Amino acid sequence: MKFLTPLVLAMAALTTAMPAAENPAVPAIAARQNQNRPVPRGTCCVANTSLKQDSCFAANGQPGRCVPGGNNCGSRLSCVANSQLTCTNNIIERGKNLCRARAGNGRLFDGARLINNLNQATVN
Repeated sequence: MKFLTPLVLAMAALTTAMPAAENPAVPAIAARQNQNRPVPRGTCCVANTSLKQDSCFAANGQPGRCVPGGNNCGSRLSCVANSQLTCTNNIIERGKNLCRARAGNGRLFDGARLINNLNQATVN
Protein backbone atom coordinates (compact mmCIF):
# COMPACT_ATOMS: atom_id res chain seq x y z
CA MET A 1 0.00 0.00 0.00
CA LYS A 2 2.92 2.34 0.75
CA PHE A 3 4.20 1.80 -2.79
CA LEU A 4 0.82 2.22 -4.50
CA THR A 5 0.02 5.75 -3.26
CA PRO A 6 3.19 7.42 -4.65
CA LEU A 7 2.73 5.55 -7.93
CA VAL A 8 -0.84 6.78 -8.31
CA LEU A 9 0.21 10.35 -7.47
CA ALA A 10 3.07 10.23 -9.99
CA MET A 11 0.75 8.96 -12.74
CA ALA A 12 -1.79 11.68 -11.95
CA ALA A 13 0.92 14.35 -12.14
CA LEU A 14 2.12 13.06 -15.52
CA THR A 15 -1.40 12.96 -16.93
CA THR A 16 -2.10 16.51 -15.75
CA ALA A 17 1.16 17.80 -17.23
CA MET A 18 0.46 16.39 -20.69
CA PRO A 19 -0.67 18.89 -23.34
CA ALA A 20 -4.33 18.60 -24.35
CA ALA A 21 -3.52 17.65 -27.94
CA GLU A 22 -1.56 14.59 -26.79
CA ASN A 23 -4.06 13.53 -24.15
CA PRO A 24 -6.27 10.86 -25.77
CA ALA A 25 -9.13 11.59 -23.34
CA VAL A 26 -9.66 15.12 -24.68
CA PRO A 27 -11.14 14.11 -28.07
CA ALA A 28 -13.41 11.59 -26.33
CA ILE A 29 -14.68 14.29 -23.97
CA ALA A 30 -15.21 16.69 -26.86
CA ALA A 31 -17.04 14.00 -28.86
CA ARG A 32 -19.28 13.34 -25.87
CA GLN A 33 -19.96 17.08 -25.54
CA ASN A 34 -20.86 17.12 -29.25
CA GLN A 35 -23.20 14.15 -28.75
CA ASN A 36 -20.90 11.98 -30.89
CA ARG A 37 -20.80 14.41 -33.83
CA PRO A 38 -17.27 14.87 -35.24
CA VAL A 39 -14.88 17.15 -33.33
CA PRO A 40 -13.56 19.57 -35.96
CA ARG A 41 -9.89 20.62 -36.08
CA GLY A 42 -8.80 23.74 -37.94
CA THR A 43 -10.50 26.98 -38.92
CA CYS A 44 -13.89 25.65 -40.04
CA CYS A 45 -16.41 23.23 -38.56
CA VAL A 46 -18.01 20.34 -40.47
CA ALA A 47 -20.62 21.46 -43.01
CA ASN A 48 -24.18 20.25 -42.36
CA THR A 49 -22.98 18.38 -39.25
CA SER A 50 -21.51 20.74 -36.63
CA LEU A 51 -23.92 22.80 -34.54
CA LYS A 52 -23.43 26.16 -32.86
CA GLN A 53 -21.46 25.82 -29.62
CA ASP A 54 -20.04 22.38 -30.53
CA SER A 55 -16.54 21.75 -29.18
CA CYS A 56 -13.64 21.90 -31.64
CA PHE A 57 -9.88 22.40 -31.82
CA ALA A 58 -8.81 25.63 -33.54
CA ALA A 59 -5.99 25.80 -36.09
CA ASN A 60 -3.54 26.67 -33.29
CA GLY A 61 -4.52 23.47 -31.41
CA GLN A 62 -6.41 25.26 -28.63
CA PRO A 63 -9.87 24.05 -27.62
CA GLY A 64 -12.65 26.17 -29.04
CA ARG A 65 -16.26 26.33 -30.18
CA CYS A 66 -18.11 26.27 -33.47
CA VAL A 67 -19.64 29.73 -33.87
CA PRO A 68 -21.14 31.75 -36.74
CA GLY A 69 -18.49 34.04 -38.24
CA GLY A 70 -14.93 34.65 -37.17
CA ASN A 71 -13.13 32.78 -39.98
CA ASN A 72 -13.62 32.71 -43.73
CA CYS A 73 -15.66 29.50 -43.86
CA GLY A 74 -18.45 30.45 -46.25
CA SER A 75 -21.73 29.08 -44.90
CA ARG A 76 -19.99 26.74 -42.42
CA LEU A 77 -19.50 27.55 -38.75
CA SER A 78 -16.04 28.75 -37.69
CA CYS A 79 -13.89 26.95 -35.13
CA VAL A 80 -12.65 29.74 -32.87
CA ALA A 81 -10.31 29.23 -29.90
CA ASN A 82 -11.89 29.88 -26.50
CA SER A 83 -9.39 32.70 -25.91
CA GLN A 84 -10.89 34.57 -28.91
CA LEU A 85 -14.53 34.22 -27.80
CA THR A 86 -16.81 36.43 -25.75
CA CYS A 87 -19.35 34.38 -23.78
CA THR A 88 -22.24 34.93 -21.40
CA ASN A 89 -23.84 32.58 -18.91
CA ASN A 90 -27.11 34.54 -19.13
CA ILE A 91 -28.04 33.19 -22.59
CA ILE A 92 -28.08 29.46 -23.42
CA GLU A 93 -27.67 28.18 -26.97
CA ARG A 94 -27.87 24.44 -27.68
CA GLY A 95 -27.42 23.65 -23.98
CA LYS A 96 -24.23 25.71 -23.51
CA ASN A 97 -23.52 29.32 -22.66
CA LEU A 98 -23.68 31.61 -25.70
CA CYS A 99 -20.32 32.53 -27.28
CA ARG A 100 -19.39 34.60 -30.31
CA ALA A 101 -16.04 35.46 -31.94
CA ARG A 102 -14.55 38.90 -31.33
CA ALA A 103 -14.42 41.12 -34.42
CA GLY A 104 -12.44 44.09 -33.09
CA ASN A 105 -13.59 47.55 -32.01
CA GLY A 106 -15.62 45.85 -29.27
CA ARG A 107 -17.92 44.17 -31.81
CA LEU A 108 -18.76 40.50 -32.23
CA PHE A 109 -19.42 38.26 -35.24
CA ASP A 110 -22.93 36.84 -35.54
CA GLY A 111 -22.68 35.12 -38.88
CA ALA A 112 -22.35 37.70 -41.67
CA ARG A 113 -23.36 40.60 -39.42
CA LEU A 114 -21.56 42.41 -36.63
CA ILE A 115 -23.25 42.99 -33.28
CA ASN A 116 -22.37 45.18 -30.31
CA ASN A 117 -23.31 42.76 -27.52
CA LEU A 118 -24.46 39.17 -27.05
CA ASN A 119 -28.07 40.24 -26.41
CA GLN A 120 -28.26 41.03 -30.15
CA ALA A 121 -27.13 37.54 -31.22
CA THR A 122 -29.39 35.27 -33.24
CA VAL A 123 -29.84 32.29 -30.92
CA ASN A 124 -31.17 28.84 -31.85
